[in-house]
Amino acid sequence: MVFALPVTNKIVSYQPIENYGIIGDLNTIALVGLNGSIDFMCIPRFDSPSVFAALLDDKKGGFFSISPNFKEMKNKQLYLPDTNVLLTRFLSPDGVGEVADFMPVDPNGEKRLIRRVTTVRGEVTYQLRCCPRFDYGKEVHKVIQTNDREIVFHADGPDGLSLRLVSPVPLKADNGDARAEFTLKAGESASIILESEANSTIAGEQLNDFARESMLRTINYWKDWMSRCTYKGRWLETVHRSALLLKLLSSFEYGSIVAAPTFGLPESIGGQRNWDYRYTWIRDASFTVYSLIRLGYTKEAGGFMKWIEELFKKIKGDDRLGIMYSIDGERQLKEYTLDDFDGYKGSRPVRVGNDAYSQLQLDIYGELMDSVYLYNKYGDPISYDFWKDLEKQIDWLSENWNQPDDGIWEVRGGRQHFLYSRLSCWVALDRAMKIAEMRSFPRNGHWKEQRDKIYNSIFTEFWDEQKQAFMQYPGSETVDASSLLMPLLRFISPKDPRWLSTLKRVEDELVTDSLVYRYRPEVAAPDGFVSKEGTFSMCSFWYVECLSRSGQLEKARFYFEKMLGYANHLGLYSEQLGFEGDHLGNFPQAFTHMGLISAAINLNSQFNDNRNKNIDLDQL
Repeated sequence: MVFALPVTNKIVSYQPIENYGIIGDLNTIALVGLNGSIDFMCIPRFDSPSVFAALLDDKKGGFFSISPNFKEMKNKQLYLPDTNVLLTRFLSPDGVGEVADFMPVDPNGEKRLIRRVTTVRGEVTYQLRCCPRFDYGKEVHKVIQTNDREIVFHADGPDGLSLRLVSPVPLKADNGDARAEFTLKAGESASIILESEANSTIAGEQLNDFARESMLRTINYWKDWMSRCTYKGRWLETVHRSALLLKLLSSFEYGSIVAAPTFGLPESIGGQRNWDYRYTWIRDASFTVYSLIRLGYTKEAGGFMKWIEELFKKIKGDDRLGIMYSIDGERQLKEYTLDDFDGYKGSRPVRVGNDAYSQLQLDIYGELMDSVYLYNKYGDPISYDFWKDLEKQIDWLSENWNQPDDGIWEVRGGRQHFLYSRLSCWVALDRAMKIAEMRSFPRNGHWKEQRDKIYNSIFTEFWDEQKQAFMQYPGSETVDASSLLMPLLRFISPKDPRWLSTLKRVEDELVTDSLVYRYRPEVAAPDGFVSKEGTFSMCSFWYVECLSRSGQLEKARFYFEKMLGYANHLGLYSEQLGFEGDHLGNFPQAFTHMGLISAAINLNSQFNDNRNKNIDLDQL
């Protein structure tokens, strides 16, 4: 039979964005809600069309839920320590149930989602509903029930994606979906697997043993990976969770790193800033490399460097580096809208692809060169051919840095001479010169001249004597939170009087307690959209690190630990926080977790150097 039907009768509609945990296999991810429902998954890759997307349309998106028939219950979620194996618990006077969700990391590329259901106490009856909606809910599919414990969903599109649902309990095909009701006594388990049909090798009677062994292998994989982390300081569990998240967003096959695993989640409820983040931004990935190197993960940093090397081979005919690419290195990411999707809580349009790929964002050169510099220093020396490709990019930049661009925030309202873009151009030339000096590479003598011009231009064009601050762009009426990276990128001393007065201006204009806005939208460069702006969590962690580097250590720690309280129940952050502390934007966001790692490492180092100091309450 062929089905292309909306999903109906779902018990819970839209959960808060922060009510989700994430699991993955380094190829794709799934979001698992506190209610036991998987409401988002694209397969086989991060940027593939969705199979479950109830998070973006609770009627048409598709979901995979397992929940007990309790009249009342509490829900809890936790990760097994130092792993990406997620437990969802259902606690009731009638019993306690638990679902362990994970995706085995398979070097052969096999795709499996395993849901291991266990009754901890009492006798619990569970309801299972697997309701896939292929190709963003647009594609019809066939349902083939091969036996009472196996159902195959086959999409009719050109790619012909087939998923096999196999269970130790009887399944029933129902109007394009799969249902089951089963009861487990205390100590009993049932393992349900959703996999690519090409992987189908497991018989129903083998499921529980296979799932148990897979779970142990997955736990060991993540614990072994985590054991390589060199960070042993304060806030260890928080740093570990951020590292595990960054690893989940890395592609096993390509070495690229996505900015976030989701698309279409709104930056403001009902607003239009609903972007697709399932791609590799040169900026975000380069910052990720920086974080991974600081944690001792040079192998992962090397994977991204290899991806960049391969990318340069593909773009030899291009005049400049693109700001973002798909995970396999393609640049064309044409943006379109899913008109049939209502969007999260009615936030439309739901966008797939990202037209920002065609923007000019000069800052990407600085972030890339900083990561290459660090990898060349702490990882493996880069090759001569890689250097020649980098040299070509820096030659282009040295001739083109003095032009307006679209900036780090990807505004769509017109280009400006943004401070952060100018700063990053300085970083790119500075790090290129340092790499050449470290390796005795021949270099273009023009680079130093241009680097020094950029340095002087920042102090003359962007400094506002009246406001005593470096402004968002020359003549701007506001500062920009991206200026917080000036001392972090070692452009200016964190204790320089001009920087300290800029930091004070940032605090006055953009900071509320530990929360930081990226800019004042009413006076900043327009972005072409009218919607309420949330605070950016990554900016909060930049702010914390600036405080600690400037000597305001107690204040930095106070705000850092307050900011940890805005994470969700699993220690994950989306891009923004709304007025009530609600998570907004794509979730979870790599950039925020990079900022957290960097702030934690710096704070820990500063405290180790100031062990005998008491807290100065005047700093708080």
